[in-house]
Amino acid sequence: MVQNIDRLRQTSPFPDSAPAANSVFYRTYSRRGEKTEGMRETWDEVCDRTLRGIAELGNLTPAEADLLSRMQRQIKSLPSGRWLWVGGTEWAANPENFSGAYNCTSTNVVDWRAFGLMMDLAMMGCGTGAVLEPKYIAQLPAIRNRLNVSVIQDIGAVPAEQRLPKTDVVREGDRILIRVGDSRQGWVSSYQTVLELSTDPSVTGEVTVEIDLGSVRPAGERLKGFGGMANPIRLPGLYERCALILNKAIGRQLNSIECCLLIDEAAACVVAGNIRRSAGMRQFDSEDAIAAGAKENLWMQDDAGNWRIDPERDALRMANHTRVFHRKPTLEDCTEAVRKQFYSGEGAIQWAGEAERRAQGLGRYGLNPCGEIIGQNFHCNLAEIHLNQLDPQNLKEQEEAFTAGALSVAALLNHQFQEPRYQQSRLDDPIVGVSFTGLFDFFVNAFGVEWLRWWEAGRPDTITGMAFKAKEQEYLSRWKEVVHRVVGDYCDRHGLKRPNRCTTVQPAGTKSLLTGASPGWHPPKAQRFIRRITFRKNDPVALACMDYGYSIVPSQSDKDDQGNLLDDPFDPRCTEWLVEIPVEVPWANLPGADEIEIEKFSALAQFDFYMQVQTHYTAHNTSATIELNEAEIEPLAQAIYGAIAQDKGYISAALLARFNAPFPRLPFEKISKATFEQLSAAVVQRQQTADFYTALTRYDSGELMEAGPAGCDSDKCMLPETK
Repeated sequence: MVQNIDRLRQTSPFPDSAPAANSVFYRTYSRRGEKTEGMRETWDEVCDRTLRGIAELGNLTPAEADLLSRMQRQIKSLPSGRWLWVGGTEWAANPENFSGAYNCTSTNVVDWRAFGLMMDLAMMGCGTGAVLEPKYIAQLPAIRNRLNVSVIQDIGAVPAEQRLPKTDVVREGDRILIRVGDSRQGWVSSYQTVLELSTDPSVTGEVTVEIDLGSVRPAGERLKGFGGMANPIRLPGLYERCALILNKAIGRQLNSIECCLLIDEAAACVVAGNIRRSAGMRQFDSEDAIAAGAKENLWMQDDAGNWRIDPERDALRMANHTRVFHRKPTLEDCTEAVRKQFYSGEGAIQWAGEAERRAQGLGRYGLNPCGEIIGQNFHCNLAEIHLNQLDPQNLKEQEEAFTAGALSVAALLNHQFQEPRYQQSRLDDPIVGVSFTGLFDFFVNAFGVEWLRWWEAGRPDTITGMAFKAKEQEYLSRWKEVVHRVVGDYCDRHGLKRPNRCTTVQPAGTKSLLTGASPGWHPPKAQRFIRRITFRKNDPVALACMDYGYSIVPSQSDKDDQGNLLDDPFDPRCTEWLVEIPVEVPWANLPGADEIEIEKFSALAQFDFYMQVQTHYTAHNTSATIELNEAEIEPLAQAIYGAIAQDKGYISAALLARFNAPFPRLPFEKISKATFEQLSAAVVQRQQTADFYTALTRYDSGELMEAGPAGCDSDKCMLPETK
């Protein structure tokens, strides 16, 4: 073991501008035992695995494979976060697991199979979009049977060698025994069977459903192939919670929120099992009054001032909700939506007309969880270009990076899905997405501090401003042309149908940390800030961070009996840790950069830049989180209304209230240059080793709890627990 550690000891492959890179990489993308028994992969080993897998799948030429290798190892172009996790593994080569290589999906909910498919996708790590409009859910049968569910054998009761791999259903009249199989397919089949029993005409009225969980492996056992650890803590209650929802609808069809709850209960079960984090989108018709108020009063306060969540609607937190407009919204619609998002975080407008236009007459407007892909019953694989790693003057380097990204997504078009609806969608409308991150950094490098001052002024259409916009457009349009040309040429050579839209921008919150890029198109939070990354208590990567010199504090969820935040991370009451990392953006020390308060850039300036990207680069949609103050509600609503009314390309964007009041231990906390230097010096003083991998091997005896990144590879798609 010591020899292996010595062999793998290396200086960090990540740039100095990315102090969070090691912790994020080893937490999220490095697999245990894939190369060396008992040890996590190094960056080079992850590159070896994923590049080999994509070259084989895509039948790449030696020159293409060499280009991808150079761009990935230099962290200029990366495949999807899902591919970094499973690409090149034996598991990913199995057709029943192909979906696990994709960031995101969308499914029209027209039958019970759609529910099972989405649970299956969630268990493989895909983000799940669900379209729950009346024209789709009206195809579901009416609920006719009352389900009386009980668990008759507990998890793990059956010895490992006697466990059933697949779910077995035994019928004796109106008594149904479901013996849940110890596999992903076993979980999915048992869940879908319960749903189907509610409308099964072969049983009458009252149905007794007995759930045998004896074959399900208990918490703590390793999940083979995909990775991670089993923890079916929420599985026993899943069936009863679904029955409660279904029983309330006897004699009629389910409404949109009941469908949503059934999907989200399964998602909550998957997340509780530590199989993955959650990324979900639920799309409702704009006229659906039940959906519009679904999350209102989700939190309730008792007479003593204590907050509790409505237990029957708790699972709704698993996904974002979007209202789909098939008519152009009025100014009043837009103002109401912006105001609702400011106060609750929900109620975003999606303009289906523009989505359908971009799908070139195919009538498709389904969204993935973070809203950057449009389609129908689709899978999407997203590559990401790290613009902050590129020289604005080196056009050849930029073309190489976008070429590599285009090839990496096109290669996955060779997959053929086993599920007919997904395979037919791929044949009709193949979808890929080449994204980027660090756009803001790139333009600071290209245009200097004067560009930042123009932002500070609100990006006005002055002579200087119009010149900046023209240069922005030139870069964005050039990159878009490269992507569509390369994907088209690849598809022609390999006999694949050309996708008609290939560019997008994802939230990019996780992979961006590998190079310290500002996420997607967004500005960074500040020139200097504390970045807090969440880990479970005693996580080996977090312990390595401590040896590396970073400080650790308890998370916001860890409090004493009086509600005060805990200070000691080793307090027995502490369950979750925050690793605190001081960060400085690479251009922070440019003359004059410190004078500009990035966190005060106006909502309209953000919207203007977002629309630049949406118009000149993105062929799908641009994932956006626009931050605003209360006084900006009406001006932003007017801008959104105008963009839709005048067909400027707007589809949908998320809005986030910007509060001046400080909150403790947020993911980002702005700090001064003096504080940054003080914290950085303290890191060096505490550091016990300058090699992160060596520090990790001291503690890394357990299995990864979560298996890879969330579907959209960003915490932006995981809703916080807000009141």
